[in-house]
Parts: sequence; structure tokens; C-alpha cells
Amino acid sequence: MSQNEVRVAWEPLKAFTQEVFVRMGMQSSDAETVADVLVWANLRGVDSHGVLRIPWYVDMVNSGQINIKPDVKILKDTPAIEFVDADRAFGPVITKSVMARMIEKAKQVGIGWCLIRSLTHQGAMGYYSLMAAKADMAGIAIVCSPPNMAPYGAKARGVHNSPISIAVPAKRHRPLILDMATSVAAGGKLNLARDKGVPLPEGWALDSDGKPTTDAELANILIPTGGPKGSGLAMMFECMSSIMANNPLVEPMLVDKPKERLHRQNSVVAVVNIGMFTDVDEYKEHIDTLIDCLKDLPTADGFDEVLVPGEPENNCYDERIKNGIPLPDGTIRNIRSVAEELKLELPPFL
Repeated sequence: MSQNEVRVAWEPLKAFTQEVFVRMGMQSSDAETVADVLVWANLRGVDSHGVLRIPWYVDMVNSGQINIKPDVKILKDTPAIEFVDADRAFGPVITKSVMARMIEKAKQVGIGWCLIRSLTHQGAMGYYSLMAAKADMAGIAIVCSPPNMAPYGAKARGVHNSPISIAVPAKRHRPLILDMATSVAAGGKLNLARDKGVPLPEGWALDSDGKPTTDAELANILIPTGGPKGSGLAMMFECMSSIMANNPLVEPMLVDKPKERLHRQNSVVAVVNIGMFTDVDEYKEHIDTLIDCLKDLPTADGFDEVLVPGEPENNCYDERIKNGIPLPDGTIRNIRSVAEELKLELPPFL
């Protein structure tokens, strides 16, 4: 931990986060969901999607971009699918409830697939796919927002760095969980670098003129991971979510180029019932064997071990659940500002 960071126990940090959104007018249970999703990300080392988001969420509520009391509508409902209009609901609240319903659909018919239209930031997408894995199923969660990433070959925004998470259960091991953006680094990592006052690694971002930069204050265009691969995935995720929901987010920005850039997104949440295809216990044993075999492979130069998806985050979780979550100065300043605005008592050490 660097000298400009402070360790904060996760329980009071979660309680504080919940109270922030209760003060904003949310039901306590909904505020608890938002707090759980944010602090879960911090515990797993995904600080770009943790409590540094609190001031942004508060601003979006104050500006009307997030509806505290949305008029959520289920537009289509069959045994296998749902189509939901979220009316700009808090992302974590609507996505958690949708994932729970998709798990129930998958129990009955083998799959649950939901297209969510017009919601707001969902936090770390792995939270939702992991819900399915904990139910002994395979989970998928995808999100698309307005363009923030340059397509391969361009130097201006043209696609969103659409994150995807996939999780499956294991038996002896923890679930495998892939949670990645289609950019080299998630957009929130630029915010985290600003809070820490540190430069970005090369190859993460471009400035407004489309030139490579390591200055987090100038960086505002992300770079796709794997060049055309990340770029292509991002484009196809837009086709599978926003355009299918008849709420395109990339096209209006490219054609109309509106000056006002409201935060909005669309999402796919899906669950597959493993038991419809094979014995679940055998499946989980095979996942264990796959993990064991990969970790037994000889390591490349510069590596101490082979890590599987989710393992670095699990290791971080184990350490932070005991020793607290490190928050940089910038995040602390912003949280203190919110506490002062809402007349809230800060967690210990903040």
C-alpha cells in the first residue's frame, strides 16, 4: 500500500455507502444492494468499480440521470426470456433482481436470457455472473454504453468498451469468473489513476486529439484490447444489446454528435442450467481438474505461477477482508465531500 492510501474496514465502509443512498431517497434494501456491489468490487481489488463511484452516482441522482424510484416495466416475458425497460434505474438494483429471475427461469427451462433497456451503471459485472455460478449454473453479463473507445484503426470514439463477465461453478475450487472490458483497461481505471495522482501505463488511452497519452487528466479515449479483436467484440455486443433493445447508443453519437452526453446503458444477463446437459457434480469436478492441470503447467519466464480467471481477485479478497480496503487520497477527498453534503458520519480512519 502506498503512503497516500488509508486502510478502511469493509463493514463500516459498506454501512456508510448504504446510508449515502438512503439519504438520497432510496429504499434501504436497494441502497444495501448498491453498497454491496461497490464494496464487493473494492474487496476484490477492482477499485475502479468500487466506492470511488459514490460521488458520480450522487451527481447522477442529483442531475436526474438516475431514477431513485423508476417505473420498471417488463415488456416481454416468456418461460426463457425477459425484456425489461429499467427507466434509468440504479444498475445494481435492477440487474441483481433480473439475474435472480433468470436463475429461476433456467431452473425450469434450461436458460434465462434478459435484455435490459435504459439502465444506469451496474458496477462490476462479475457480481451478477457469480450469482449464477453460486446457484450451480453458468452466468453471463454484458453491458453497452455510449462510445468511449476508439475502434481498431481509428483515433476517435466509435464503440463502447463493453465489459463481459462469465462465471461457472467448481467443486473444490472457487468459481471461475472472467470479468473484462473490451479495452486494454477499464474506463474506471483512468478515474482511479486520477484519484491516486499517478500516470497511466502506455497503451491504455488517447487524448481528445487521438494521441497516445499517459496523463490520466488528459486521457478520455480508450484503446481496444487485442486490436481488432476487442474492437470487434465491442461492436457485436452493441448489436446484441442496445440495437436489439431498439435503444442504440453508438449510432446517435456518431451520426448526430449531440453535445449532451447523458449516462445510459443497456445490458444482457443470461443463465444456463448446466444440469440440463450433464451431471452438475461431474461438471464441477471437471472444472477442478481443468484448474489443477493449468496450475501444474511450467511457468513462463517472469511468472511464479499460472493464475486462472478470478484467482487474483480472490487472493485480493482474502487479504482485504482481513486487513481492510486501501483508499487513495483522491477517493477519500471525494467521499468526505459527499459526507459533508449529506451530513453523514464518515467510517473510521476517514
